[in-house]
Amino acid sequence: MTPLPNENHRIYLTDGGVITTFLYRDHLELPHLATFPLLRTSEGREHLRNYYRGYARMAEQYGIGMVLESTTFRASRDWGDLLGYDATALALANFRAVELTREIQAECNAVGVPTLLSGCIGPRGDGYVPGNRMTADQAAVYHIEQIESLAEAGVDYVTAFTMNYVDEALGIARAAKRVGTRVVLSFTLETDGRLPGGESLPEAIEAIDRDTEDYPAYYMINCAHPTHFAHLFDGGDWTWRIGGLRANSSTKCHAELNASTELDAGDPADFGRRHMPFMDMLPQLRVIGGCCGTDERHVEAVFHELAALV
Repeated sequence: MTPLPNENHRIYLTDGGVITTFLYRDHLELPHLATFPLLRTSEGREHLRNYYRGYARMAEQYGIGMVLESTTFRASRDWGDLLGYDATALALANFRAVELTREIQAECNAVGVPTLLSGCIGPRGDGYVPGNRMTADQAAVYHIEQIESLAEAGVDYVTAFTMNYVDEALGIARAAKRVGTRVVLSFTLETDGRLPGGESLPEAIEAIDRDTEDYPAYYMINCAHPTHFAHLFDGGDWTWRIGGLRANSSTKCHAELNASTELDAGDPADFGRRHMPFMDMLPQLRVIGGCCGTDERHVEAVFHELAALV
């Protein structure tokens, strides 16, 4: 079993905001913000390959590892229904997404870049708004189909991004435990540092760890600006469970981002500098990338700052 970042103590980069990059920089059409339909065409697959390759070159440049996230954020049942995918087609899409990341993994291995394959899972609903809440049991039933597909495709672990209330994240952890695949849970936070569902981050982590006997490998934060959560880290035991950050470039709240028609890319250099205090605040921080509004410039700025510390 391949050691995960919290086990091998290696620093990994991962990609930035794939959806906003494709929408605003590359001007692709993404119905329902889904990227996995790009796998249907040779042009779409090559676009995805080139996207990953940009970050892989960065990992090679800085001599660090890379987490390759499958392009499956929307590849679950409800979103598949909206996009015209039945269960068989959806399972195949998850498999092909992992297959494509495995191609990039081979390229990375050829130049000595250590890699991990993560199966990307998104929320059942809107990532910013915890509407139509499920119980943890309902969430487990919903998400287990995709977790099984990703596990069968051979990912090293699955990562659930933009979790905005505890029960859905807990259900994913339970489902992953049932399938027997390792799991990472990543929460989005409001400007006050709380989940959109109202829970505090330490409350969420402690509740899931208590229920699952610490089953998640580690936790992450994504889709929030560093200024939204920098005040949270008080040195408590729970901070040792944070293993990754994928922040937004914009300081705007989720409601403002939802209403925005233009990309707020922020200042990449400032984005990089704002990550440096987290290296002391979060003893187990191992994975850093970006989320909405970020691209290679933002992720490179982080690792440029890190290199200067060595």
